[in-house]
Amino acid sequence: MIKLTLLDGGMGRELKRIGAPFSQPLWSAQSLIEAPHYVTQAHQSFIQSGAEIITANSYACVPFHLGEALYQEQGAILARQAAILAKEVANNAAQNVRVAGLLPPPFGSYRPDLFKKQEAHGILTTLFDAQDEHVDLWIAETIASIEEAKAITLVLKGSNKPCYYAFTLSDVIGDTAKLRSGESVKDAIEYILSEATLLEEIDGILFNCSIPEVIEQAIRDTTSFLEKHKKKLNIGAYANSFKPISKSHAANQSIQGSRELSPEEYLVFAKKWHDLGANIIGGCCGIEPRHINLLADWKSNLEKS
Repeated sequence: MIKLTLLDGGMGRELKRIGAPFSQPLWSAQSLIEAPHYVTQAHQSFIQSGAEIITANSYACVPFHLGEALYQEQGAILARQAAILAKEVANNAAQNVRVAGLLPPPFGSYRPDLFKKQEAHGILTTLFDAQDEHVDLWIAETIASIEEAKAITLVLKGSNKPCYYAFTLSDVIGDTAKLRSGESVKDAIEYILSEATLLEEIDGILFNCSIPEVIEQAIRDTTSFLEKHKKKLNIGAYANSFKPISKSHAANQSIQGSRELSPEEYLVFAKKWHDLGANIIGGCCGIEPRHINLLADWKSNLEKS
């Protein structure tokens, strides 16, 4: 049996659900600014539900969400605060919990066409430096293109902490899994494998913030590619409960529509991902503590069998 590690769920939607200050364009950063106790509460809920890794609430600590002026003034401060809050909650947990520092899309989720390589390096470096002292590992999240992955490798290169690359997928079901850019998952992994020095610095390939239906093919493509090249990496998945996202999605203009996805329905997907080789599973936007709790019950039964 593959040993399973549970991530937390989606912080942004959880903050909104529990009544934290939450609006566009600030998204999850609004709680850091106005009511950080809600961030602590959300982390505690995910840990109590069984999460073994919680993610710092730094996803929106970028100019895209804060605006250029507020980012320059407080971006690094807020990202550091996010990491400190998560670490404090983890340190007070009854069980062992690790904190993941987060490197988000610098120019908005799901829009590889908006990516700016030169500016991205400065933003990602700022977030890395702000969080690094307080985190146990790194997740570069919602990567929509190979170009974005390249920029992230320059920031994480040489980190002495585990590093995970989480790609967001096109929400179109097909025989080949594709990133939001239209590039194939296989091509993205080939880039990762082509970076000889990176192989010692990357600990896993994850898939996040995509509808759960498309993740199965991504895991299949990943495992077959790794087997072909005789390489081993951790594989993970944490889907959202959104409706399919279009290529023209404008993140700061509206809140993405959701669908009902019960913990029981999500567990069906998680079991399939695990059967295919995923050993890190959690949730993204709209996946709540109740979803993680059912995953934890399932994991407990797996370990007993």
